[in-house]
Amino acid sequence: MKNSIVRLRSRRAGVALVGGAVVLTAVPAAAFAFDDSGSSTPAHHVSSRDAAAAPGRGTVVSATRVAHMTGKQTGAYLKDNDDALASPRPRNGVDAYRVVYRTITPTGRPTTASGIVALPSTAPRKALRAVSFAHGTLANKKDAGGTAEDGQGRVAAVYYAAAGYAGVAPDYLGLGLGPGPHPYMHSASEASASLDMLRAARTVAASHGVRFQPRVTVTGFSQGGVAAMALGRELGRGADPHLRLGPIATISGPFDLLRAQLPESLSPRSTLAPKASVFYLAYITTAWKHGFGLYRSPSEVFNAPYASIVEGLFDGSKNEVTEILPKLPDTPEQLLTPAYRKRLAHPSGTLLKAIRSSDGTCDWRPDVPVRLFAGSGDEQVAYANTLSCARALRAHGARPQVVDYGPKSQHMGSLKRGLPDILRWLGRSGR
Repeated sequence: MKNSIVRLRSRRAGVALVGGAVVLTAVPAAAFAFDDSGSSTPAHHVSSRDAAAAPGRGTVVSATRVAHMTGKQTGAYLKDNDDALASPRPRNGVDAYRVVYRTITPTGRPTTASGIVALPSTAPRKALRAVSFAHGTLANKKDAGGTAEDGQGRVAAVYYAAAGYAGVAPDYLGLGLGPGPHPYMHSASEASASLDMLRAARTVAASHGVRFQPRVTVTGFSQGGVAAMALGRELGRGADPHLRLGPIATISGPFDLLRAQLPESLSPRSTLAPKASVFYLAYITTAWKHGFGLYRSPSEVFNAPYASIVEGLFDGSKNEVTEILPKLPDTPEQLLTPAYRKRLAHPSGTLLKAIRSSDGTCDWRPDVPVRLFAGSGDEQVAYANTLSCARALRAHGARPQVVDYGPKSQHMGSLKRGLPDILRWLGRSGR
């Protein structure tokens, strides 16, 4: 299942990488971790006075140029990702910056996160439209776009910047250079980290003489589809006076854990790849332990011998393909205890609260064009998630368009087609 679960990967090494840190502010940020009760506690003591004096959300801690590409080099960089990118491949020159910025934890405490801002290297004659891209599932912190040259977020940001947009890709909390564990599938923190990344991106762009248009195009893949919809809702509510919601385009998002993704993952007749379901169920269960105190002992939810190793597999340092997947079983029945499978089938209490921390991002009315790209043959994220999202949006009066890539389209295939289709959609409509 290499390259099929979590990310778009490049086969090449080192294209036009440069150093050149541009430190815009350099106030150290506290690292935060979640305890078993679901609260957020500082990894080291931070006085209330220090917290009150800390710069606001979206403040840039540092910005480092990590790539300077000519048009030819950009074309080569994107071509080397042709296992995950279809045509068109724009070929404008791009400068990409790794940004560390201030944001908040799920409980509102100050922390930092990282991400990528990619700008066309040719000076624009007018303000640029920002395209925010939220990446799919990552278990290894170092695979995020802010730290990996071929990280999914970085490739997407460069892709849109090469087409003349400002590509903005957050790493989320706890990934890239962010401290602490990643609160996986927690839509509120995905939205806050993404919003603060946009604020930081405006500052970085301005330092290079580039202005952003107020309207932001919001996109995302897989986990990032949920993050994008959550960000869109915040922008639609007027969360920032300088940013307005533009078109929304998501790709294969798991929007409905309760009624679509979890039931299909646990079904004995599931159309999903069992090993993929095992990976996601293991990841999200350990995340719920950190964020909500879902269980006291791993043996409550994981069968032996996996109860003794699963938490360590998802500590943010392991490679999905070489270190995590080989140590997980082949089916959810082998991984999860009967009692926990029963709880997942009929969630209540803490478990239901944890599920709802991801679900519900489609329960609002976007007054902008919305496209939901997905494949009815997706082997990792049930297509029913996209249909559920569309129904919820329509119930609120929105008019989303669902684009089905068909029964032969698999999960990463939807990304391969979705990024260029979004670009064409934006170009045709002038959005």
